[in-house]
Amino acid sequence: MCFFYALSVTAQTLESRYQLKGGFEWELERELAAPKYYVSGFEFPKMPVLTNEQPDRFQALTWGLIPFWVKTPEQATQIRGKTLNARAETVLEKPAFRQAARRRRCLVPADGFYEWRAFQGKKYPYYIFLKDKTVFSFAGIWEEWVDPATGELLRTYSILTTEANSLLAKIHNTKKRMPVILPKKKERDWLQDGLDAAALQTLMQPFPAELMAAHPISRLITARTANRNCPEVQAPCVYPELD
Repeated sequence: MCFFYALSVTAQTLESRYQLKGGFEWELERELAAPKYYVSGFEFPKMPVLTNEQPDRFQALTWGLIPFWVKTPEQATQIRGKTLNARAETVLEKPAFRQAARRRRCLVPADGFYEWRAFQGKKYPYYIFLKDKTVFSFAGIWEEWVDPATGELLRTYSILTTEANSLLAKIHNTKKRMPVILPKKKERDWLQDGLDAAALQTLMQPFPAELMAAHPISRLITARTANRNCPEVQAPCVYPELD
């Protein structure tokens, strides 16, 4: 799965990486003034996203997709914790995701993510990134929902997951899943309108393991009373018991 990721680059770096003309919504410039070494989906943060609706301008969307058909704020609060991810194999079928998968797709930039490896009854955290240490894009879907109590329009997103490649199968060795990472040359394809189911499934494939790297990290990432938004959360850590 993918519930934790990092985006530790500046707004200017992102603008250059995606060759944007429209820049950012004002609140994103402020939010990205400081690196985000640790982002938790369970805090439902607002993060920069490129949508098919505005592919040249980063917008602030909230992680945790709220389907358009949700009736009440209470139902929205309940469902968003279950929609941080959407399975590529069933995204075109599930009521919460299928309309967004066909009509509202997005790119979610990151420069790394976190996963846990089970070994001899314990779990060990890992930081996973591209070997060239560049920013990459998760394949995402997004939705708009209007809060009937306040009239507020909320834009939310979910990150697609697929079966693990060989690297992630060793790390995420219980469920053997990984986020869908789009090859750079395929990013704009994901945002195109009119893609059929076959074209979408072709894009939602495991990223090549040989282009990725990973290392164990300390348990700082699970220390709730500590500041996890720091470079140290990504630092390599040696566990002698791991092979």
